[in-house]
Amino acid sequence: MRMASFRSRSSNSNGNHPASSFSLLLLFLLLASVSASETVPKAMSKPATGNFDRGPVVPTTPLVTFLERVQESALATFGQKDFDPKLYVDLSLKFDLSATVTAFHKLPRNATGSVSIPDFKEFMHEYFDGAGNDLVYTEPPDFVPEPDGFLPKVKNPQVRAWALEVHALWKNLSRRVSCSVLDRPEFHTLLPLPGPVVIPGSRFREVYYWDSYWVIRGLLASKMYKTAKAIVTNLIYLIDTYGYVLNGARAYYTNRSQPPLLSAMVYDIYNRTGDLDLVKKALPALLKEHQFWNSGIHKVNVQDDRGRNHTLSRYYAMWNKPRPESSTIDKAHASKLLNASEKEQFYRELASIAESGWDFSTRWMRNTSDFTTLAITSILPVDLNIFILKMELDIVSMAQIVGDNKTAESFLKAAQARKAAIDSVFWNEENGQWLDYWISNGTSSQECQRWKASNQNNNTFASNFVPIWIDLFNSDTCIVEKVRKSFQSSGLLGAAGIATSLTRSGEQWDFPNGWAPLQHMIVEGFGKSGSHEAKSMAQDIAMRWINTNYVAYKETGAMHEKYNVEKCGDIGGGGEYIPQTGFGWSNGVVLAFLEEFGWPADLKIGCNGVML
Repeated sequence: MRMASFRSRSSNSNGNHPASSFSLLLLFLLLASVSASETVPKAMSKPATGNFDRGPVVPTTPLVTFLERVQESALATFGQKDFDPKLYVDLSLKFDLSATVTAFHKLPRNATGSVSIPDFKEFMHEYFDGAGNDLVYTEPPDFVPEPDGFLPKVKNPQVRAWALEVHALWKNLSRRVSCSVLDRPEFHTLLPLPGPVVIPGSRFREVYYWDSYWVIRGLLASKMYKTAKAIVTNLIYLIDTYGYVLNGARAYYTNRSQPPLLSAMVYDIYNRTGDLDLVKKALPALLKEHQFWNSGIHKVNVQDDRGRNHTLSRYYAMWNKPRPESSTIDKAHASKLLNASEKEQFYRELASIAESGWDFSTRWMRNTSDFTTLAITSILPVDLNIFILKMELDIVSMAQIVGDNKTAESFLKAAQARKAAIDSVFWNEENGQWLDYWISNGTSSQECQRWKASNQNNNTFASNFVPIWIDLFNSDTCIVEKVRKSFQSSGLLGAAGIATSLTRSGEQWDFPNGWAPLQHMIVEGFGKSGSHEAKSMAQDIAMRWINTNYVAYKETGAMHEKYNVEKCGDIGGGGEYIPQTGFGWSNGVVLAFLEEFGWPADLKIGCNGVML
């Protein structure tokens, strides 16, 4: 490998504060690492027999525990058709918990223990407020129907009109926590937050961590800087309260986080606004978050084939019971397992996969045809460690901005160490990709794994290309060219965008679904490179994605959570809930793509606009 410059760049060339004002003029030595590979990771093929759960558990609240019982009774009453278990743990109480529990116990039940539909509906109406009622609409303070300087590269009037409709969706998704949550928090599973939020939409009635990055990217394109800063302020509040950003702002999400992208949010907002106060406020919280992901159960040590020791991170939720928002589903899956310890470990895996945001995918399965073989705690994920590397680089930059040279120097060393680990553990020279790495069952943070080429997962996932998103990789011409060729031959690129994997499993983070975050990271990475071929490919992918979003919007009147990349205009499916609309990160990525690439006046939009 060659030397690459170690610097920060603006995430968008339209920013008011170019990243040269937010940069490191340092050289970073890339460590050469050539990894042999085999088709099937041996560690992956090992059964999980004899494994038992040893990790920590963050206790839940009495209300959440009770609402899980209500959820079970609702399933018995209404049946499986159109049943959404999350609805019941999002309810809020009208009366105190003891009175509600007493009324629940007094409900008449038939011989099988279920409650009649009329009796259950009456109980629900009398004792609960509806799911989502504790988040109320709030007008975004910086929304205008057409902001000054909005998407200047979009010249086609038809595309521009649609982009303004997508922009207007920020109003639909804007909320604030109601006063009732602040007055009686024990009546709610929704957590109090200091500022307004932007929700994803549909069943996702609360703010979510990693969704917020792409929401913010869209808000920046919409010139809604106050709204973007409020989201960051809420996430900092969660770190100050819990020590890490929660998966989402619900009591049942306190046992896990999500992909750590807060530093990227702050970085991008600063590049647009030059808001020094935001950087000063965020930096202490980011140091706490970095500690969370680099200690205890999240930390894993690996010794590479040259005898060098590396530290990397994994997903590992602090929970070993059914996820409350999916309790009835989790129990049904776990019923196939024989004993309590196997079930506890399985529940740990489910929650840890929810922490990854990829719930669910064959990426995390030892046996891709058996859902109970999920084993993410035995995997070092490429993308998680890229997100943490970006966090370390962002902290270096922010520390320099505020004049904290000691922190900048410390995190420069941390970034150098993680970059060396990524090169040694994940990079596969033959494939031209970064591959997830399987570790032994039950690995603790004190143990040191010996690196084996056979433990790399050679299956193709979009995450294998996420490292190209950050400048340390997309600024290296040799790497970009190798990864570009690998991506083009991977089979991931479809008529309407990038597939999540090549496996048609029925899980939502598999083929043929395409997700906005993956499109964005891969497109932005190749687009920022110095390669003409990579830039051209990035623009082509972006236009396919814009086309499919546009056609689906015109056909359904909504933006969607995910899309089927096999067919332009087709929405995605699979997984444990019906397809959702709204939709925060899809809106954000479309606006970010239109801001970056624009749309020529004479180019038609629609399913015939992009040719394979």
